[in-house]
Amino acid sequence: MRRDPEPSGGIHPLLAGRFSPYQFDASAAVDDESLRLLLEAARWAPSAGNSQPWGFFASRPGEPDHERVVRHLAPSSARWATNAGLLVVTLTRRYVEDTELQYSEFADYDLGQAIAHMTLQAEALGLASHQFRAFDMEGLTKELDPNPGWSIVSMVALGRAAGEAPEGRERRSVADLLSAPWAL
Repeated sequence: MRRDPEPSGGIHPLLAGRFSPYQFDASAAVDDESLRLLLEAARWAPSAGNSQPWGFFASRPGEPDHERVVRHLAPSSARWATNAGLLVVTLTRRYVEDTELQYSEFADYDLGQAIAHMTLQAEALGLASHQFRAFDMEGLTKELDPNPGWSIVSMVALGRAAGEAPEGRERRSVADLLSAPWAL
């Protein structure tokens, strides 16, 4: 991995400034309006056939549902995610009953689009986000008991970052992105 001489490469500052913090300010709450805007941003993401196969379970510290999520965090993520102002469990609908679409091979991709939109909206609101999968999937699925056809995929911690983005973050170069990973 090489360091880009111009880290932002001229891209929008919301994209260039985004990072996944490992520390959140526990005193910074995510209010109802911010939550609404985060979900609204996800709602407008593109999806295959406009299927919008995503759903979210959001919880904030002090709310009854928060402990339902927190108790399933792996120790590695519990160290930092519990201080986030909002934990969002992401779900996708891969199996669709009562439609011609029995299985969506694009559902996870579409969920990723929705999370990307949510991430950018978070940046616009001055919030940071950290996507992760360090939790007990089986336990959380049993706890939340999603409707048939729905599957938990990941979580996103959102809130005010405690500290600044790390210096000298390395990203693959644009040239590396175009190199032939399919050609062995």
